[in-house]
Amino acid sequence: MVYVDVILPLALPTTLTYRLPQSWKEWHIGQRVVVPFVKKQAVGIIYKEHTQAIDHSFEIKEVTMALDDNPAVNSRQLALWEWIAEYYMCTLGEVMAAALPTKFADRTFALDQHQKLHINTSNYADETRDLSPLTEPQSIALNDILTQWQTHQTVLLFGVTSSGKTEVYTHLIAQTLQAGKQVLYLVPEIALTTQLTDRLNSYFGDKMFVYHSRITDTRRRDIYRQLLATTDAQLVVSARSGIFLPFNNLGLVIVDEEHEQSYKQADPAPRYHARSVAIILSRLHNAHTLLGTATPAVETWHNVKTGKYGMVRLTQRYQGMALPRLTLIDLNRQYHRKEMYGHFSDPLVSRMKEELEAGKQVILFQNRRGYAPMLICEQCGQVPRCPDCDVPLTLHLSQRQLQCHYCGYTQPMLNSCPSCGGRLQIRGLGTERIEDEVAQLFPSARIERMDWDTTRRKDDYQHILDRFAEHQTDILIGTQMVTKGLHFDDVSLVGVLSADHLFNSPSYRCYERAYQMLEQVAGRAGRKGKAGEIIIQTWDVEHPVFKHLATHSYEQFISEQLQERQAYNFPPYYREITIIFKHNNEQKVVHTAHLCRERLVRVFGSRCSEVITPPLQRIGGQTHRHIHLLIEATASITQAKRLLNEQLKAVQELKDCRQVRIMQDVDPL
Repeated sequence: MVYVDVILPLALPTTLTYRLPQSWKEWHIGQRVVVPFVKKQAVGIIYKEHTQAIDHSFEIKEVTMALDDNPAVNSRQLALWEWIAEYYMCTLGEVMAAALPTKFADRTFALDQHQKLHINTSNYADETRDLSPLTEPQSIALNDILTQWQTHQTVLLFGVTSSGKTEVYTHLIAQTLQAGKQVLYLVPEIALTTQLTDRLNSYFGDKMFVYHSRITDTRRRDIYRQLLATTDAQLVVSARSGIFLPFNNLGLVIVDEEHEQSYKQADPAPRYHARSVAIILSRLHNAHTLLGTATPAVETWHNVKTGKYGMVRLTQRYQGMALPRLTLIDLNRQYHRKEMYGHFSDPLVSRMKEELEAGKQVILFQNRRGYAPMLICEQCGQVPRCPDCDVPLTLHLSQRQLQCHYCGYTQPMLNSCPSCGGRLQIRGLGTERIEDEVAQLFPSARIERMDWDTTRRKDDYQHILDRFAEHQTDILIGTQMVTKGLHFDDVSLVGVLSADHLFNSPSYRCYERAYQMLEQVAGRAGRKGKAGEIIIQTWDVEHPVFKHLATHSYEQFISEQLQERQAYNFPPYYREITIIFKHNNEQKVVHTAHLCRERLVRVFGSRCSEVITPPLQRIGGQTHRHIHLLIEATASITQAKRLLNEQLKAVQELKDCRQVRIMQDVDPL
């Protein structure tokens, strides 16, 4: 009798054991099977042959059927799943649910029906498409990367904005494809990189796949199926989910804009960081990893400085263009002198007018969508709030709605205070309000807004960017979407309407994120021809971030951040794990969190924080509490996780705590 452990795409604490039918002559690790589960049938993956003695005190059920003749998940994928489950403290079933395409567990999805994609599988050397020639600095960088890979599996390409990192990538991709290997090119948000995919398609044509959530389920399954069955040289451009694809011959992984927060999966489990997983994926394939950015994450910089990663620099912009100059506008002074037009200072309006008259384009950045973040009653101070979340409702004037940006709750716009009938004042600034004010200041300008509200449909991003690239738009207003990977020749001015909210997060990562966002959006200006300028309106012109931003001295800035992190025992000098407690009953959450902390303090001592009420203590009707663990980087994180799991398991077995969800977020952002 043969017994196998089967992974089901559920948050089960262990795999489940089944016996194989005696009639089966052949089976494979990674094969899809249908098994009985509770009172239903479920589709799972054969994980291991059961070699230990079977406890016959309970019935071992039999596998119902196999869905495919061959494995649906290869051995390297399973090894990656194991690493993710162990490192991010989740179950193999949760990893499986995240890793496989939608409806992969559907019996109607036939893995063995090889519907060939339109792929050119000829030798890359026969291709006639020519790559753009590299400049001398780019050529030096490429050769330095190849040299660094001889001693480091992972290399950081630290290149200023518009230095030509993408051209270096394309030449490395071409070399890898020519060697018959596969390439994974990760980008933060695939929908925002249409310019990139167009360029790569012109070079690599049918050898390139684009894999992300906005393509159809059928297309995703077909790409998965094709990669599973081939070792052909191919390029996959993907958002973070690309790390789960079934590569058989991977030679290179590129993580572009490696600092971006969107590489981190927040919810549900596994709460992985694609950059970290990509490095493990490369290691499993004996491949190389290239991390690219103008603003490295603090953790990445630390790994470079400690010799774990190699580093190559690109210090000059393409064709020697100067980096954008910074102009700070003191809002205190501007309002005092009454030199404001709505939320626009006189210097910003004047510079916008100059650029538009010269036939140039302008980008305006405000990382808040909607018309205004909140309304407040001028009589009683009441703020309309989401009934399910601990946040004010955002005004969306064009839709005549108040919206919660966390749970999606909406209600019609209020004309007066529901408590006292008083007048509601608009507070704060969103992209919709900026669009309204710009239209009044520049009535003849062609204006577009790019945020979540204007890009809900599949091709909205592309259409907005196409119109801007074709000079059908003069002023583009946007959230952080406009900071990522955009290249426009005629943008010479970027305006930041209010930078101060970027510094007001309670996170120790706040300054790092603010610098990265501002440096990246500044990099959209002056990429060709005239030198660019970024104008930042702020209430605090003396803020330390601006000192480094003015000289683009990121290395000095990040060194200061590392000194602070070390002084306060923060990552990367300590490893962080956040324990999250959630339930719709606040009393139960608080009780469970405090019981848990009592146990954790006995094990971890001062490494364990107090029970923390997060800034958003209620989301979607669920009350949240957090506990942070900070473990020395020199200590065994594996041992720490084992001890943590023991304590959490003991707490969840207590009668009063069983209903509270307890989750772990390893390396939270």
